[in-house]
Amino acid sequence: IFKTHGRIPLDLYALTITFANMQYRIQLWETDEGWSVSCPDLHGCHSQGESREKALENITEAIRLWLEVEAEENGIKSVETMEIAL
Repeated sequence: IFKTHGRIPLDLYALTITFANMQYRIQLWETDEGWSVSCPDLHGCHSQGESREKALENITEAIRLWLEVEAEENGIKSVETMEIAL
């Protein structure tokens, strides 16, 4: 599910997470304390982890929760993604 877009200076990684058939860009920073991660497409959606893998797990959960709260606040009951062929 994780796709690396390449190495960026200062140990910042740009990745894409696919969640519920949608893709979200994330950024990862390695620090002395572990990894910080942010999803720039979802304002305020951030997380962290002691390892890169844990940070990726945590941001996936943070994105899921962010989308749930956004749906609740806007009265959205469900979202479906479909493909149709004519």
